[in-house]
Amino acid sequence: MLQQLENLSAFIGNTPLISLRNTDTPLWAKLEYNNFSGSSKDRAGYSIIYNGIKAGHINQDTTIIASSSGNLAIAVASICKMLDLKFIPVIDPNINAAYENLLNLLAYKVVKITERDHTGGYLLTRIDTVNKMHATINNSFIADQYGDPNNYKGYYGLTNEILACPKPIDYIFVAVSSSGAITGISKSIKEKRPDIKIVGVDVEGSVIFNAPPVKRYISGIGASQVPPIIKNALIDDVVILSQTDIIKGCLELLNEQVIFAGASSGAVYLAAKNYFKDISYTTTPNSLLIFPDKGHSYLDTIYNKEWATQLANKLESASIAQ
Repeated sequence: MLQQLENLSAFIGNTPLISLRNTDTPLWAKLEYNNFSGSSKDRAGYSIIYNGIKAGHINQDTTIIASSSGNLAIAVASICKMLDLKFIPVIDPNINAAYENLLNLLAYKVVKITERDHTGGYLLTRIDTVNKMHATINNSFIADQYGDPNNYKGYYGLTNEILACPKPIDYIFVAVSSSGAITGISKSIKEKRPDIKIVGVDVEGSVIFNAPPVKRYISGIGASQVPPIIKNALIDDVVILSQTDIIKGCLELLNEQVIFAGASSGAVYLAAKNYFKDISYTTTPNSLLIFPDKGHSYLDTIYNKEWATQLANKLESASIAQ
């Protein structure tokens, strides 16, 4: 299995780096959606499974289980399909229809929970379900994107790709969810360039940076718990966006850069565009933005005007009720 994975490694990483146009400060975008299964989570999924096999925790009869309604599930499902391993993702109602359909094609079985946790999200219920399954399924392995250090170590390879940017980078903007990307990038890059500032971008209602929990409707960014691995991250600043701001960022990214990308990409784009407006600088800063995935899986949500209007009304009603 390790040899099969090593053959796959040629299709993970070395993603395109492009310069964005007509921005107040130079912005560079790392197009991570060009990875094998379509997202940056291929780096995490590959690292977790590869090291699980290498450590003897995964063999040909192992059942892999993961809490994910997004790109990690697609990445692990694709890898497991290639290796003929059983994979069971635990998903929730916030998953988009395209991903759910794809997981039903790739995975051995899909478990969908419907009960919200005490924060108003689904993450804690998903994790609890995964732990119960792990306790009852013989020879099972949790692809734990929240606690397994092999998640963030999978992003170490990005450092050299980022430092290969034609202009020296001063800031890196990374959206947070399971926090593997921001932990791996920040920990690795600061060993070589400690002066580079890492800016985490999160959504209102996520508790990652100790904000109060609020019901969230946009997938792919934020979390209902503080991921244990983020304690290893070296983050210089944080930008928190509202859910409607993230929709605005995605639409601006599409209309201004003709990049059709997911929620995290829209969030970091909006955050980076506005970040320097109130900051004085002597040398114009160069920023690099991580764009994790494409926008196809958000067609029914972020890119759907009716859905966006309903979301705005829900959030307004919730705000008035408070």
